[in-house]
Amino acid sequence: MRRFAVPVGVRVFLCVLLLSAEGEGWGRMLSFRRTQQDESRGQARSRPRRDASGALRSSYGPPFTSCRVPLTPAEHKVLDDNTHEVVLVLSTFSAPIESFLEGGSSRLYRSTDYGKSFRDISHRINHTFIREEFGVSVGPGSSVILTADIPVVDNRGGIIFTSTDAGATFRFIQLPFHLAQPITYHFLNPDYLAALSIDGGLWLSLDFGAKWTKVHDGVHSFSWGAGINLFFSYSRVDSVEAEERGNLVLKRTNDLGKTFTTIHDDIYSFGYIGAFLFFSVMEDSRSPRVMYFSSDQGDTFRQALLPSASTEQFYSILDGDEDMLFMHVDNPGDTFFGTMYTSDDRGILFSKSLERHLFDGQRKSDFTNITSLRGVYLTNKLDDDGRIRSVISFNRGGTWRQLNKPENVECGAQVQNCNLHIHGEHSRNNRIVPMLALSEPTAVGLVIAHGTVGDSLSSSQHPDVFVSSDGGYNWRGTLRGPHHYSILDSGGLIVAVEAHREGQVKTIKFSTDEGQCWKSYNFTEQPFFFAGLASEPGTKAMNVSVWGFRPEEDAQPMWVAVTIDFQSLITRECADQDYEEWLAHSSYTEGELEVSGCVLGIKEIYRRLKKQSVCRNGRGFVMSKKQTPCMCTRKDYLCDFGYNRDVNTSNCVRQSSAANKTSEICRNGEDDEPLSAGYRKVPSNKCEGGFNPQLHVQTVVRPCGVKPSPGPPARSSSPTTHFDTPRERLVLILVCAGAGVVVLVVVVSALIAVRRVVYRHRTPAYRFSNLQIQDNENGLAADLESTTSTNGTVCQHDSDDDLIG
Repeated sequence: MRRFAVPVGVRVFLCVLLLSAEGEGWGRMLSFRRTQQDESRGQARSRPRRDASGALRSSYGPPFTSCRVPLTPAEHKVLDDNTHEVVLVLSTFSAPIESFLEGGSSRLYRSTDYGKSFRDISHRINHTFIREEFGVSVGPGSSVILTADIPVVDNRGGIIFTSTDAGATFRFIQLPFHLAQPITYHFLNPDYLAALSIDGGLWLSLDFGAKWTKVHDGVHSFSWGAGINLFFSYSRVDSVEAEERGNLVLKRTNDLGKTFTTIHDDIYSFGYIGAFLFFSVMEDSRSPRVMYFSSDQGDTFRQALLPSASTEQFYSILDGDEDMLFMHVDNPGDTFFGTMYTSDDRGILFSKSLERHLFDGQRKSDFTNITSLRGVYLTNKLDDDGRIRSVISFNRGGTWRQLNKPENVECGAQVQNCNLHIHGEHSRNNRIVPMLALSEPTAVGLVIAHGTVGDSLSSSQHPDVFVSSDGGYNWRGTLRGPHHYSILDSGGLIVAVEAHREGQVKTIKFSTDEGQCWKSYNFTEQPFFFAGLASEPGTKAMNVSVWGFRPEEDAQPMWVAVTIDFQSLITRECADQDYEEWLAHSSYTEGELEVSGCVLGIKEIYRRLKKQSVCRNGRGFVMSKKQTPCMCTRKDYLCDFGYNRDVNTSNCVRQSSAANKTSEICRNGEDDEPLSAGYRKVPSNKCEGGFNPQLHVQTVVRPCGVKPSPGPPARSSSPTTHFDTPRERLVLILVCAGAGVVVLVVVVSALIAVRRVVYRHRTPAYRFSNLQIQDNENGLAADLESTTSTNGTVCQHDSDDDLIG
């Protein structure tokens, strides 16, 4: 066990940064927040009290059993020899007089062996206190930016420290402005940075922060697009009031601030996801808001065929890529639900995908992309009886169905409909579960999630952990009660730590057969309060760190990191006989052998690890698959806008109100009316031959006169004006302290940045997560906020308040 004395005052900021440097470009920084009320006075922790929300429950769902296998003495010894505990002891501190940060300083620790040992490198950032809310920005490769926490008064600009070698060295940079939000990296070139100042200035740097140039004033928000396109909205007067009135102006620069093009006036807000630029507009004060989309970086745009929204409603982009978007349209009134739509590849034609889609009062959606299998999405709906039920789609929103009952769970005779229901963001936000559903592209078919079994999702029932090995078709109960879990070794290893609200942890569970059997290992003799589970991003590692803290008798808390290396236990490299061929989506067609496994027009056969094989995939493991095209069927098509599927024939039938809508398109100045035979192939579908919708429905043509585009003419104006990849694994621990605060706050901010090349546009995808742990009168509670991008896009789970009002 190693102990590091860390001088702090009454506030501590603790960051853990994990970077992968073997060509994957993945980075992770974990953070935890703890509010300590009594420990500073040497008092004991109070027992959590029950509250009316049902956060602490005593009822359990239908019973199930899972395989438990004890560790052998030899296995226990191997893990003991390869488990490393690091303790950070926090003590009082007086800031040096010469510190330019009045009343504060910090400690920065760096590890290159997965947290087994640390080196103090605080001098490299002058012991500067780092900002709590966005102090660490992790970029592509090994680039890291630390933002100092300094007062705005008496300082002309902020201070950042930049590193291009994963924290081995840092460069001090005095900014000519104060940051209003985190610095944003360009998707492909980490030297290109964009930032927004507190006075609304948009700033660019082309040399990784060394020099900055202001390119525009009055900016409200901005977003990188394809190439070097940069979009931003600005106000000519006051940006806050302009957003409320819908008086923002959307502009674009495609030459890094030299010239500008106005895309549209009088917008509420905008966003960019996949290959789509979108913004909402109120044409006049008496009209509802409408959405416009562009798939060519704003050169042209069209009104989306979506229901309009009043000022009391909102739109929300749920997910998207270069082929399609998932859009939620709020229902009128405080209904907590709306309708989900899917778009065509231009973002113009939208088809109804799911009605009564849950979107709770805090505008949280349970919509989840199951990344371990193509085309799978999971969400919850609020049915007419007021109950929440889970549904899953295996064809990108074409059809939805309830989840199957887990194979080892029985509901009992009193339950009429026995299905699995998955807890999502709504439940996590209400602290019913500590984690959302987890899946990884490298672990094909594997899904881990909290859920309950019965007629509907239950908040009065203990959530259990369920596992699917085939992308959500079939499930199995695997762990009783809520857990924190992580996928390692490309799915060959799963680890879990039980979520205790009232107690401390000392045990980790692990499975080598996708959750069928579990072994338990006590990783410490001194339990501690759990704060987070951290593993190297990319799922290829075989070690994991358990983070937490111990309150000491002298009222000085100790942060603890225990790193467990499972590679020492699972030593055999997998051979050819350990793998099998697996036909994905083989359950989708329900016995239709001629199209078995055909989803989105493709049949895929993967080579994946057998459950009974106890071996390691290793870092060099690459998932391989074979693809063959399928014949088209009716399931490969959606009903186009203005059409509904007949419940008796399954044919797409034209709605009586569709004619009025298409006439409205002509009146709004569109060049032509969309031609449709009632069917639209599901985006990304690659089927060939077979079902041809043109032979089934008469095409309706309603030509429009050529009209100008709905936006103002484009105009231009003059402007206002190496990193290395070390072959090592990095952990940075940043501990900052400042005096003058009455309540002790322990913060560890966690940020996962994922960079993945998508070959169509070579656009990386980023995933950001934030885990906060608070210690209050109701006990220790976790809050993991995550924004996940899919298929090379930055996914935005925002509503009209800050995205597309």
